[in-house]
Amino acid sequence: MAEFDRGPTAQFAELLAQVPEPPVKDAFWFDWGPIFYRGRLDGSARVLIVASDPGPTERIAGRSLVGNAGQRVQGFLTKLGLTRSYVCLNAWAYAVQPSRAFAMKERLADPPQTQWRNAVFDRATDPTLEAVVAMGFMAQEAVRLWPTRPPVPLVEVPHPSSHDPAALLDGWRAAITQLRSVVTPDPDGDNTGPNYGTEFLESDYGAIPRRDLPFGAPDFLGDDAWVRAQGGANSVSRPSPDDKHTLLWKAPG
Repeated sequence: MAEFDRGPTAQFAELLAQVPEPPVKDAFWFDWGPIFYRGRLDGSARVLIVASDPGPTERIAGRSLVGNAGQRVQGFLTKLGLTRSYVCLNAWAYAVQPSRAFAMKERLADPPQTQWRNAVFDRATDPTLEAVVAMGFMAQEAVRLWPTRPPVPLVEVPHPSSHDPAALLDGWRAAITQLRSVVTPDPDGDNTGPNYGTEFLESDYGAIPRRDLPFGAPDFLGDDAWVRAQGGANSVSRPSPDDKHTLLWKAPG
């Protein structure tokens, strides 16, 4: 049978629909709406990945961490032997404009934001959780503001789109070493493969599993290996100059 993500339960969807508007609308790509998660919301996740905010590919997919950065995260999960037992969330459900990111970090503590975000974090985690991985400064601040975080190891690493590749690889390599002694692999996973080296290789990426994407998503969505082979990163981008209302999506061929 074809695998696809059937979406949240009605109860979970009701909580997600209560997402507050961003505190400063013009600091976000507000008109594109929120993106909430990728992975398991049924209590089976053993690792919670927290990142910063969704990008253009995430808007197309309707799921978090699906583009180039998300495919790096999938490779990270693959090195832990996880094929399905994870959930990916963000500090912000709306896409943040990079030039406003540090200012918006301070607004993560706004009561409407913390109350809703922490309720989602709480609902998405379960006694099966074995670790939380906070990727980047925005995610790390969001997790710091989560007082009911389960008593499991918290690993802080650079964001997958970090512009400092050496620090990114050093941090992720150390995290894999630490987490392999903590996280239980899935039955069809393997956590004994190579760790990260001194540069990001194509083998360090992972295509987004079909079970993480909505029904009907095109086969190439979530696998930008063909774009990277041409020297790019994502099949979805924003135009330059950005009018805040346009996305450019290219299919292989």
